[in-house]
Amino acid sequence: MQRIAQLVFGRTTFQENEGDLKFSMHTKILFICMGNICRSPTAEGVVKEKLKAVGLDAQVLTDSAGTHDYHVGNPPDRRAQEAAKKRGYDLSGLRARQVNVRDFSEFDYVLAMDRDNHDMLMALCPEPLKQRVRLFLSFSRRYPDQEVPDPYYGGSQGFDQVLNMVEDAADGLIAAIRESRG
Repeated sequence: MQRIAQLVFGRTTFQENEGDLKFSMHTKILFICMGNICRSPTAEGVVKEKLKAVGLDAQVLTDSAGTHDYHVGNPPDRRAQEAAKKRGYDLSGLRARQVNVRDFSEFDYVLAMDRDNHDMLMALCPEPLKQRVRLFLSFSRRYPDQEVPDPYYGGSQGFDQVLNMVEDAADGLIAAIRESRG
């Protein structure tokens, strides 16, 4: 099964269910930050809207999670929702959850907002799936070697900066997905 996963990574995903191999033509993306109430739901909301704009929303599925369980079940931070809404993104329907080991086999891309969360994910991720874990900003054209800063303890300008970075990386991610899908 590992050989099949390598052949279809990024284009097709699979699940083993009672011995059957099921294929899905969806590309699945999981965005990760610490608590899943600021950066990762912002990334999920931005990418969903951008996918709709280019007609890929039916082929690419998104989700977000946190490495910690501080806010499980809660909506995104009010300030994140307000900043996103000003730019046309609706985060109100999202709810925080914690990442789990199964996510690494379910998602083609597991994208961390910063190096600390990336390191936590790499420690949790099964060895054959580690290539799926990356920094989200590795897709950015303007901020490629940076991390998305956590705006939680700062003012509203931090949420605007997060949106600037996320929008740029979202464009790069979607371009990479379009290229991989042919």
